[in-house]
Amino acid sequence: MTNESASNPLRTARRIVVKVGSSLVTNEGRGLDEAAIGEWCRQLAALVRGGDGVPKREVIMVSSGAIAEGMKRLGWATRPHAVHQLQAAAAVGQMGLAQMYETKLRENGVGSAQVLLTHGDLADRERYLNARSTLLTLLQLGVVPVINENDTVVNDEIKFGDNDTLGALVANLVEADVLVILTDQKGLFTADPRKDPAATFVHEARAGDPALEAMAGGAGSALGRGGMLTKILAAKRAAGSGASTVIAWGREPDALLRLVAGESIGTRLVAQTQKQQARKQWIADHLQLRGAVTVDTGAVAKLRDEGKSLLPIGMVAVEGDFSRGDVIAVRDAAGSEVARGLANYASAEARLLCRKASSEIEKLLGYAAEPEMLHRDNLILTR
Repeated sequence: MTNESASNPLRTARRIVVKVGSSLVTNEGRGLDEAAIGEWCRQLAALVRGGDGVPKREVIMVSSGAIAEGMKRLGWATRPHAVHQLQAAAAVGQMGLAQMYETKLRENGVGSAQVLLTHGDLADRERYLNARSTLLTLLQLGVVPVINENDTVVNDEIKFGDNDTLGALVANLVEADVLVILTDQKGLFTADPRKDPAATFVHEARAGDPALEAMAGGAGSALGRGGMLTKILAAKRAAGSGASTVIAWGREPDALLRLVAGESIGTRLVAQTQKQQARKQWIADHLQLRGAVTVDTGAVAKLRDEGKSLLPIGMVAVEGDFSRGDVIAVRDAAGSEVARGLANYASAEARLLCRKASSEIEKLLGYAAEPEMLHRDNLILTR
């Protein structure tokens, strides 16, 4: 661990996930903090717009606060234990939370979208890909997705989950460069500074370092479910896809803008694996192949020599029974594997698409998920 480092992942980040906790969003349960949310939205909008030599960024906000806001609106002083009451509070609070973000982002000239996710959405391969496609499309349109856990329909997550983990899962989902966790603490200390006067601030460390978990014991607030430990574990999870994490005080003036400018704020937990390396290695080594497509020599050349995606028109045959999102092999006419990647279409659909132009997909299938059979970002050459 070091006190300072010239390496700041925010300075070069192009895709950022920002997570903010319940105590900040709701001002310790007193209701949605309009001023604070307005400040975060102003910074998010500035990142999206760029300008004055500052590059545009793609930004996703993962916001807690629905249950806490619902509790306030319902007049509940303490967080209930019954799942149906928690779900009711979430349903009530989600209305105000979404409206507040939409209003504040629109005031700053940026569009917003509400996206409700569960861990089940990210565990199911097809729903995972659908969520990923939706979020990436929103980012391309310059819209800020505001994500919360869908607390009205989940059980285990509402009792044991936390939005720190959700932030990490979203960072992995969209292959973000950095996860920023805004919290009510300055960052990570080597021990609880309220109990140990010798505790020192951790400016930078390696994400996934086991020593961090020992430092970060303790539960969250009465409103939220996460403590510093959940943030450390979220950083470890995010690092698996190559995303570094910054844990910073949410009320630090212009925290997001200063971070991307290279200023050292909070605790940086740096991923040791490059983003592209992590994703390609995951595809190459850790997934069982569910089928294959045979392609013509032109498609092989496009993949191998030009780094292109695999289009349906280059496919000549389909083997196996696979679903959208499964990992499949790409083989040449001799049967040798030249690549593998995530299928955008199931095997039955792929058979209909062989030798067809991408412009014909919707006519043939009744819908068009993607113009490619395998996108180059989800594909790795094996020979």
